[in-house]
Amino acid sequence: MSHDPYTLPPDLPVPEDDGAADHLEGAVIPRLELPTTDQRALDLAEAAQRLLVLYIYPRTGKPGVEMPAGWDDIPGARGCTPQSCAFRDLHAEISAAGAHTLGLSAQSVAEQHEVVERLHLPYALASDPLLTVAEALRLATFDVDGMTLYKRITLIADAGRIVKVFYPVFPPNRNAQDVLEWLQANR
Repeated sequence: MSHDPYTLPPDLPVPEDDGAADHLEGAVIPRLELPTTDQRALDLAEAAQRLLVLYIYPRTGKPGVEMPAGWDDIPGARGCTPQSCAFRDLHAEISAAGAHTLGLSAQSVAEQHEVVERLHLPYALASDPLLTVAEALRLATFDVDGMTLYKRITLIADAGRIVKVFYPVFPPNRNAQDVLEWLQANR
């Protein structure tokens, strides 16, 4: 049976809050240059000067390509495609709330570009294969099949600082709605 990245199985394990994001609210977004799918180098600190929704995820699946062994058993791993689709579907509303959206994973720019094209994302994805953002902000990661990947987290930043943290994110396809509701209530 081939992997369907668009559908979430009903029995996904729920990630628990391990405290790995407790230090983030109020933290300064670091000055890091990341390649993006819109063919520019993005300075993360500069992007966070105005209201930024930065959703960070492990890796998107590709139809017909199997995910790492045991992927569905890792709490919080599965759901990157549904999460990205939800941000796509609510992009206009999030923009109307004054925020711009950026997705980020450890995947290569080429892999990220494929996702933007296939999912018709109206915003860029950033590539961080060296996990420089994880190192700078002390973000949680996990290892699978010889890869170190980000644990799913969403940060809202403004004026260069993190003002809201969503962690753990579950279910992933609900994250964009939760972000939108927070933006509407707090902006």
